[in-house]
Amino acid sequence: MKLAVVFALVAVAVAEQVPLTTPPVAILRSAQVNPDAFGAHSSDFEAENGIVFQFSGSEGAAGGANMVGSWSYPQEDGSLAEVKFVADENGFQPESSLLPVAPAFPHPIPQFVLDQIEFARLEDERKALEAQQAETTEA
Repeated sequence: MKLAVVFALVAVAVAEQVPLTTPPVAILRSAQVNPDAFGAHSSDFEAENGIVFQFSGSEGAAGGANMVGSWSYPQEDGSLAEVKFVADENGFQPESSLLPVAPAFPHPIPQFVLDQIEFARLEDERKALEAQQAETTEA
């Protein structure tokens, strides 16, 4: 037990002498506006290391919160990573060159496939019309 206490004291003494490898990051700007009577609110933040986060929002028509904003941070290669977003009744919609994009369709759709799709659409319309006419004749 005494040995564990000695080791703990040595560890504390050594740790006190070790310099911080990542010093604290200064906050350059931090402002918040709490929701007013209409639900409008905002926040603005910037840190010394280049991280920036901004958003503003208000109460949505359906009672939810609507927000628009952005954040950015420096990447290891020196470029700036930026993301803009909208969050509303349609969900969270980010926009950034960092986000993956679906590849283009690899080849044109053959005409016989387009013809089959059109045939199926016409068949569905015909069946719906027949069902509607059947309901009309029953009434």
